[in-house]
Amino acid sequence: MTTSIEVRWELDGITMEGTAVRPDGDGPFPAVVLVAGSGPTDRDWRSPLLPGTNGSGRLFAEAFADAGIASLRYDKRASGPNAAQNVPALMGKLSMQSHLDELTAAVRTLASLDFVDASRIAGLGNSEGTLHVLHYATTVQDPPLVGVVLAAPPGRPIADVLLSQLALQTAAMPGADELMSKVEAAAARYAAGSPMAPDADLPEPVRMVLASFDSPLNLPFARELFVESAGELLPALRVPALVLIGGRDVQIDVHADGDPLRRAAAGMANVTFAFPPDANHVFKQDARTPAEVAASPGTGYNEAGTHLDPESLDTILSWISALFTRS
Repeated sequence: MTTSIEVRWELDGITMEGTAVRPDGDGPFPAVVLVAGSGPTDRDWRSPLLPGTNGSGRLFAEAFADAGIASLRYDKRASGPNAAQNVPALMGKLSMQSHLDELTAAVRTLASLDFVDASRIAGLGNSEGTLHVLHYATTVQDPPLVGVVLAAPPGRPIADVLLSQLALQTAAMPGADELMSKVEAAAARYAAGSPMAPDADLPEPVRMVLASFDSPLNLPFARELFVESAGELLPALRVPALVLIGGRDVQIDVHADGDPLRRAAAGMANVTFAFPPDANHVFKQDARTPAEVAASPGTGYNEAGTHLDPESLDTILSWISALFTRS
């Protein structure tokens, strides 16, 4: 039987927490560090903003263990059960570097476990988490990652991804064109270095998304993230990478993000692409039409009874098993 182990470590005076999963057998085992997506998404890839507790992060960890691969998934300091008490200490200190520091500490914790082969550790990031994995893999780190899985990486700058997501959100609202012009004006202000200052006439959910970029907690991270893209980072990658974008993903698009990523990786034999047609943003199988997914994008992410997309899981397990065999 596999064993789940709660682990803790200190980073800048804050206790970080995660769950390591040990496969059955003697080991030492190759291992994967799982990095969650944006906002308050926790180690299991659950968010208090979305219904359900059946997170893909936990499901991936369990599938890896069944395949003889250990894992560690962790709560970012501004997510999980301790987020509220951590926020005062993090105010104004979140940055791309602080997220990299979290990942670095997590990888070192994983490497220190006696059942883990520290020479065979890979990273798997989802959405924003792919950027942190890429920052780790394209800089000098100890231990290095032997490969990365980039699940739903943004091929465009986050500013463009944000605008496309809000265009979907406002499309069915009265006066959609006028609303989007106000959204675009706010984004333009932000890109020029001013606050978003979203128009008071915008619907509250849209206003809240835009205003989050000005939150003191999120700065300077939000401004750094606004211009980031996996497409800019991918050419510097020297280890093998598997890039996946699901056909039912309404946040990261097969073409709008996949095409620039493929252009960025042109001539890179170490990068493999997969586009599982029935996978959503968190790689659950989703039978809904694209229009139905767009109308309710968070539904199905973490709800009971949802499961990982079989094609995505098979692709990841096959690729990562081959990676560890070569390493």
